[in-house]
Amino acid sequence: MVAVRKSSFSGMTVAEFLDWNGDGTDTRYELVNGEPRAMAPASITHCILQSTVARLIGNHLADRAPGCHVVTAPGVQPRVRSSHNMRIPDLGVTCTPDERGLRTLPDPVLLIEILSPSNEAEIWENVWTYTTLPSVREILVLWTAGIGAELLRRQADGSWPESPLVIMADDVLGLESIGYEVPLHTLYAGTHLLRLPD
Repeated sequence: MVAVRKSSFSGMTVAEFLDWNGDGTDTRYELVNGEPRAMAPASITHCILQSTVARLIGNHLADRAPGCHVVTAPGVQPRVRSSHNMRIPDLGVTCTPDERGLRTLPDPVLLIEILSPSNEAEIWENVWTYTTLPSVREILVLWTAGIGAELLRRQADGSWPESPLVIMADDVLGLESIGYEVPLHTLYAGTHLLRLPD
């Protein structure tokens, strides 16, 4: 990801960002401290992982929590400098009903980022901004360099742990925020990281 550095973007607000038509290309952006930051096109592994996780979580929610839904690449407005920040996680889950005109994800309970070596700094910067949202109970970071994940879960006193829980391929991933458990490697079906037999 590369920040766009033009004086006309200095101090852009979320309202201005939502009405901005971009730079005339298909480049996607998120707003970081008043400055649009370009988001590089995702790898195919990233895209397969994102769509598989969305499908599995979506199916789970349809069966167990029909009032909740998973959203792909939602706009999330952190509480820190909220008027100048809109981050774009790969997936988010909310149990707040959809309403006409919503442009940011209301009250997310779970946010998911997919990490590649090229976006590590930006992803972890986003993760720490997500912890400022009082509705967020868990933040999951999935790896693309191998089968693995890191999970941050808000503690009973409202604080966040110093370090995430590391989950490896053969471990069961438990997402308490949505009552979902799955062997982690299941999320990687169809990727080069987990070739299933024909």
